[in-house]
Amino acid sequence: MARMTADERRESVIRAAITEFARGGYDGTSTEVIAKRVGVSQPYLFRLFPSKQAIFLAAAWRCLEDTRHVFREAADGLEGEEALHSMAAAYQRLIADDPEKLLMQMQMYVAVAAAEAAGDHEFGELIRAGWLELWDSIHLSLGADVDETTTFLAYGMLINVLVSLGFPPGHRIWSGFYISARRAEE
Repeated sequence: MARMTADERRESVIRAAITEFARGGYDGTSTEVIAKRVGVSQPYLFRLFPSKQAIFLAAAWRCLEDTRHVFREAADGLEGEEALHSMAAAYQRLIADDPEKLLMQMQMYVAVAAAEAAGDHEFGELIRAGWLELWDSIHLSLGADVDETTTFLAYGMLINVLVSLGFPPGHRIWSGFYISARRAEE
């Protein structure tokens, strides 16, 4: 069996970190559990990443990057309403197929808010930069329309909250989405 390169190990740490941070949050996840999931020692983990914060930020960046990629692919070659509906459907598939990405997003917001409340304003800089890239990507895909971009992201954040709270697909809380979808089809 071939040994993994450092880059391959870094990648496996990022994937493991997304899983573990999604489940336990920043404060509730130890580097020991991440190292164990990857099958490396903690000292080796810290040769790959200088700190727990660096691991979290790499996982957060990957989560945002993967989401941008999903939206970019969904909107490729489309404009306006077609791009909007394609990106919405792609996001629904993403959170259904990979719920850890959604949970990691929610943990990012909590971690940044906690750091800000504690006076650490640097922690959120990378995450804010990644989120701004996500916003810009969506904005361009929707024809640089601020209202469309804001509405799309507002619906997306509401979906994140409802899914995170565990509302099942047939629950009445989702009825407004179905009405909006029907109106868009008319």
